[in-house]
Amino acid sequence: MRRGIRFSIDVGKARIGIARSDPDGLLAIPLETVKRDLESGSHLTRIAELAAEYEVLELIVGHPLNMRGESTPSTEDAVSVAQDLAAIVGAPVRLLDERLTTVSAARQFRAAGKQASRSREVIDQAAAVVLLQDALDRERQHGTPAGTELSTP
Repeated sequence: MRRGIRFSIDVGKARIGIARSDPDGLLAIPLETVKRDLESGSHLTRIAELAAEYEVLELIVGHPLNMRGESTPSTEDAVSVAQDLAAIVGAPVRLLDERLTTVSAARQFRAAGKQASRSREVIDQAAAVVLLQDALDRERQHGTPAGTELSTP
């Protein structure tokens, strides 16, 4: 297992959930929810600031394919954010299939007796945690980073 902090990014239309790992890559931890600003791109700036602050090894962006594994408008949006991040963050950016991560996070909230509609920002972070923990577990199991690395422009 490579040593270093990883971020996962759960891209939504209104918000982006961010989780980080510990330096040993054992545990995913919620970090922050960033509001999207399509006009100024301030969400990208904030993620880049956080990535620099934590000196991330890599960013893992959720790749929201539909249940048949096909691309959707959400897929294109997430890929666009991932490409933008790859251009401004000094670390590799990887795409990882995220089917059901938000659903899984919302279920965990309901199981804990919390209302998902009142916890949207926390659910965005929780979805990023689910995504990152999956990536960490896959890397530990297979010995190679999970997902597909984007090439930088």
